[in-house]
Amino acid sequence: MRRPALALVTLADLATATPQAARVRELARSLARPADDGGPGHRVTIFARRQDPDARSRSRLASGAALRLLDVGPAEPLTEDAALRHVGALAEALRERWTGAARPDVVHAHGWIAGLAACAAARELDIPFVLSYHGLAAGDRRAGRPVHPARMRVETAIGRDASLVLAAHTAEAEALARMGVPRPAVRVLPLGVDDDRFTPEGPAAGGRRGRARLLTMPRDLGDGGAEAAIRALVHVPDAELVVAGGPDAEGLGGDPDVHRLTLLAKELHVEDRVEFTGAVAPRALPKLLRSARLLLSLSPTLPVPEVAVEAMACGVPVVTTPAGANADSVLSGITGLHVPAGRPAAVGRTLRRLLADETTLHGWSIAAVDRARSRYGWGRIAAEAARAYERVLPEPEPEPEVEAAPEQDAEALAS
Repeated sequence: MRRPALALVTLADLATATPQAARVRELARSLARPADDGGPGHRVTIFARRQDPDARSRSRLASGAALRLLDVGPAEPLTEDAALRHVGALAEALRERWTGAARPDVVHAHGWIAGLAACAAARELDIPFVLSYHGLAAGDRRAGRPVHPARMRVETAIGRDASLVLAAHTAEAEALARMGVPRPAVRVLPLGVDDDRFTPEGPAAGGRRGRARLLTMPRDLGDGGAEAAIRALVHVPDAELVVAGGPDAEGLGGDPDVHRLTLLAKELHVEDRVEFTGAVAPRALPKLLRSARLLLSLSPTLPVPEVAVEAMACGVPVVTTPAGANADSVLSGITGLHVPAGRPAAVGRTLRRLLADETTLHGWSIAAVDRARSRYGWGRIAAEAARAYERVLPEPEPEPEVEAAPEQDAEALAS
């Protein structure tokens, strides 16, 4: 049976460790995994705009998965404004690649600007178009992040025009319905976790003697999650808090958010129990996660979804606000706990009780690993994506019937 050829379109720099780049890269590899290795066995090409003049135009990501760089605009990272100026050229480059023998069966775009270009090319060539947003403008606006003035309008238009929209979580699916995207055209496809890298087995980063380690890794140090964790620490006297993220370690001293949070820790008399690590290299992340008794994800609006699932895969229960993807991934009372935003004192008292309850934490740890592997392993995510693509593929044309030869008398044949 012929497996569909897939085109994944993204503006993320696949050479970086950004969340979108990692998700697209792992999805492509998992979709291309051959059937005899438990995968869908699709032929996958990622199309991305060149951002490094020295990068190869075509490279192999895995057996059956390739990356194709398009020379559109300057070979450097661009702001959203600058990238929008090249959307027409990007759409034309995609049309050229998808005409003829290289025509894909399904186009899956990632992000609103890549989606705008891919939608134009796919619709002109009558190719089914699937879209993943990787975050909506409405959510970023609620979180206080800057949002391009055209983004919400574009997200709405391409969402309504897509053959299928893959929401990252239930709350995003509900938001898409409020935007007017037809509910039958939306399916939830969560992010995946590399359960070969993120496991309970392996080395852990060292903690301070005699103190339970709490870890928080907010999307940015100013989103409220780190501040809530520091305020909660006041009520957990036998614990330390590691705040990961932000600038590189060398830049911590000059970072305004680190300065503000450090002053807060001093005012609350917990500065000796708070450590700022700066940005964490991807290879060091499993080791850091394994060192924690609990992961705290306390942003009031958009906690980082991939960190919660990676922590669970490492056997670390997650205490989180029930927002975004964490409302789906963390099962309260089973793999962690949902706590209210804006109540750090109540959260702190809860943490103190949890750290004194080894039986509960051990049970949550086991359940967290099982849920991360069974629900969020990339093998399952790729299988769900493949089934989603099948929904938008045109029905295959029936094989022409071969008219049977008329029966002949056996005696006539013998003569």
